Amino acid sequence: MARLENKVAVVTGSGAGMGEGMARLFASEGARVVVSDRDEAAAQSVAASIVADGGEAIAVRADVGVEEECRALIDRAVEHYGRIDILVNNVGLSRRGTIETTSVDDWELVFRVNVRSAFLCMQQAVKYMKEQGGGSIVNIGSVNAYIGEPKLMAYSASKGAMQTLSRNTASYLNRYRIRVNQLNVGWTLTPNEHRVKVEEEGKGENWLDEAVRTRPWGRLLLPRDIAYAALYLASDESECITGSVLDLEQHPIGAPPNW
Repeated sequence: MARLENKVAVVTGSGAGMGEGMARLFASEGARVVVSDRDEAAAQSVAASIVADGGEAIAVRADVGVEEECRALIDRAVEHYGRIDILVNNVGLSRRGTIETTSVDDWELVFRVNVRSAFLCMQQAVKYMKEQGGGSIVNIGSVNAYIGEPKLMAYSASKGAMQTLSRNTASYLNRYRIRVNQLNVGWTLTPNEHRVKVEEEGKGENWLDEAVRTRPWGRLLLPRDIAYAALYLASDESECITGSVLDLEQHPIGAPPNW
């Protein structure tokens, strides 16, 4: 039996990258997947590809930093599939800046996307999960919550806030058999990550060589690594786990304290 047989999963930010990887894996394991993204065309493309591969999926365009759009996303999932068993809060972004150079606008944008969206989506999903007797929520965080990289001040702070939000919510929702866990990831090799490193951070096309040198397994994380970890936390295999934080990457070997 597939690991997510007959379960309904909503994955935010699943039009590309890590979210797409999770949506595809969940579908291959029997889940009916709601592919959600601000980019409607990207969401439609992923959902159509899942269906073409024999899975079941629909696409819903949503800006999950907006309360009404979060409500519409979760309502649509339940209207179409009758329930929601899994919510993955994957949406996230970063803005470079220290405590001195980060603008108020960048601070508020990062918290809106990284923290507010998770809060809003959980708030909407919990209503249905309580009625059906349980569910699993997986929040995608970052090891930057611990490291506090100086030039990613707002991002690091937002992921620390998300981690506290996950644990606090888990302690409350436990009584309803709704599990909340956080998956903290490090550098993950996606097209967008490469673009950011080259275009925004000016690291050059060879940035990956140095990054790989510091990893004990000889490569960066890939979307499939995040997808399989999320699959475990979403599935009934982890039914006794809640309020936990699973780190997929520790401090790189030989890296400076604030890598």
